[in-house]
Amino acid sequence: MDQKTTVTLLELAAKSLLNNEPAAIHALDEIPRDLFVPLFNAAFLGGHKTILKAMVRVWPFRCLHIGSLNTRESYYDILEAMIDGLQMLPAKNSSSWGPRLRILDLRRDPDCKTICSEIGTAFPFCFKSCLYSQHSILKIEEAQHSVMCLGIGNSGSETQSAQEPMELLVDISLNSTLRTEQFLSFLCSKIQQNFGSLHVCCRNLQIDRMSGHRSILQFLDLGCIDHLEMDQANLSEVVTLLARVIHLYSLTLYNMPFKYFERRNFRSFLLCLGRLDNLQELSLSFFCLTNQLYKLLRVVPRQLDTLYLHYCSLSNRDVTVLSESSQATHLRVLSLSNNHFFSEVYEPLQTLLEKVSSTLQHLEIDNCMITDSTLSAVLPALSHCTHLNFLSFAFNPITMLVLKSLLQHLTSLMKLKYVIYPVPLHCYEEGNFHDSLDRQKLAEVQAQLEAMLHGAQRDDMKWVTCDFHSTRRSFNTDVWP
Repeated sequence: MDQKTTVTLLELAAKSLLNNEPAAIHALDEIPRDLFVPLFNAAFLGGHKTILKAMVRVWPFRCLHIGSLNTRESYYDILEAMIDGLQMLPAKNSSSWGPRLRILDLRRDPDCKTICSEIGTAFPFCFKSCLYSQHSILKIEEAQHSVMCLGIGNSGSETQSAQEPMELLVDISLNSTLRTEQFLSFLCSKIQQNFGSLHVCCRNLQIDRMSGHRSILQFLDLGCIDHLEMDQANLSEVVTLLARVIHLYSLTLYNMPFKYFERRNFRSFLLCLGRLDNLQELSLSFFCLTNQLYKLLRVVPRQLDTLYLHYCSLSNRDVTVLSESSQATHLRVLSLSNNHFFSEVYEPLQTLLEKVSSTLQHLEIDNCMITDSTLSAVLPALSHCTHLNFLSFAFNPITMLVLKSLLQHLTSLMKLKYVIYPVPLHCYEEGNFHDSLDRQKLAEVQAQLEAMLHGAQRDDMKWVTCDFHSTRRSFNTDVWP
């Protein structure tokens, strides 16, 4: 019997067991370890909260990850059931059978399996363990292992806590909805009940309106966070939080409610950015940076590879500064959308494209007032971006003639698969692209472009459009990157 057949039989056995919930719970003490993972997957997909809680309580492996699993039940209901099943184990639990769970990972991670391989028996390891906090299992076990190796440990309880430390990995969104508030209240209660034994590791934190969520932040170890999103916070609040979040990989700030930077807060903000040595993704929206971008680029790491600057009131000088920065030779993802700085001035954009041509994979320049003359001038530089796989330049006043020329040049970029283009001017009344749209003319444009792609043997390249009168793009979002 091959391995695939064995897995299928285990899955069938798990589904059969779930048909009788009381029997399934009663059988958890008797079933072989090999059945736990398929039984957990089936229970999660089926939304069996009671069984999930019971399984967490007796989980025979060191770690448990939900990975890519989805459920038809309320997501928060499932999380609460699994967290409620956490059982703080006595220190030095040496039983080779029975509950061993130390890390419960409730993040949706498509690349993560239900359990990790355990390396060795004396010092088992989970690849998703928290790396930064001094309260993490990894840090605690490293310290204990060092003490044992030095031979200065003892068999008493002085060096051991009453309970084995446990780790809960969970992404948190502070969005003020009632269900979210209920979940956070439940989580805080669990932390308080197991203070000192349960380490909550939040890697991805989203905050909507900072002022209403200060209390929950007291329960979080902010040193664990590597992805932070903040919406509608003032700069002083951002600075206060950034001072404690030192291991960020990704930072997103949008809807900052001010029009002019207070110099003191902006300087503090830049100082905080300068301490984020691991930062690789930075996204700012509605964040006024007119002629200030050079200050920001001076402090962010040169290895920054993703930069979103939406509605940042950038000037041509800012684009020139970006092209001359050390980051320009590392950028893979760049978005300058909704900054009206190009118009008839093309040199800054041309220089920038030349600098990023060896690394750039994703480019967005929507609604930047790019005209025919500007696009034609930068086309040679754009054609040298050989790694480009996504391009969006919607909502720019472009004619059909230049659009066709662009397509002819870009078909040579074999990695370029997706292009979002603007509706050509002739498809609008009087050539004004705020006037009514002629859908028939737009359909003819799409047909012409598809014919050109077919003629160039680039049926793998998708060209789609969107217009000011509809925010729905004419493509299947399920296959869009």
